[in-house]
Amino acid sequence: MNIPAGHLWDRAKEALQVARLDLAVSPDAAASRAYYAAFYAVSARFALVGRTFKKHSGVEAAVHRELVKPGIWSADMGQAYSRLVKARITGDYGSHIHVSSTDAAETIEIADEILRAIAREHSEEFTGLED
Repeated sequence: MNIPAGHLWDRAKEALQVARLDLAVSPDAAASRAYYAAFYAVSARFALVGRTFKKHSGVEAAVHRELVKPGIWSADMGQAYSRLVKARITGDYGSHIHVSSTDAAETIEIADEILRAIAREHSEEFTGLED
């Protein structure tokens, strides 16, 4: 299924907004939503060139292979995306392990940075981020 980039971008923005709202109630949920914000944003970026993925791990691998390795994103940005992946796993499946409020707030900042980087790179396609 090929979801249009604009729909994925809208989901990314919504997930980031929900992450911010969830922070006070559930750091686990906030970290998960922050991850999904970045996931949808990266998926939207790849959808612009007809790339789709069946697995979350495929998106993460593509971030490193197609964005970090050629220098489009810094290594730090790639590591930040991978940090979101780990936080989402803890938040969604951690059982007795939880994401701290501090870590959840940092995941929101990372997701925001990723969305802004993608919006700068593709300013005509991806708009509507709040300041």
